[in-house]
Amino acid sequence: MRKLTFVAGLAAGYVLGTRAGRERYEQLTKSARGVAQNPKVQDVARQARQTAGAVAGRAADTVAGKVGDKLPPAVADRVPYLHRKAAGEDGWGTDRP
Repeated sequence: MRKLTFVAGLAAGYVLGTRAGRERYEQLTKSARGVAQNPKVQDVARQARQTAGAVAGRAADTVAGKVGDKLPPAVADRVPYLHRKAAGEDGWGTDRP
C-alpha cells in the first residue's frame, strides 16, 4: 500500500511539475531560498534543533535509566549509548545550551 501511495504521489508530482513548467519551478525555488535565508527563519530553526537535541538527550537518559540495566547483554552490547552513558559521555552529538 505504501508503494502504491508513493508511486501515485510521484506520478502526480511529475504531471503537475511538467504542466507548471520551468519558469514556475524557478519562481518556487527562489521563494524557498528567500524564506530559508530569512534571519528569523534561521533563528527559529536553530532553536528547534537545540530544543530537539535537549529533548532527545533527556529521553535517552530516561530510557537508559529505566531499561538500560534490564536489557540482556546481547541487546545492551548493540546500544553504544548505554556504554558511553556509563562513562559520562554524550554520544548524541547535540548542542547543549
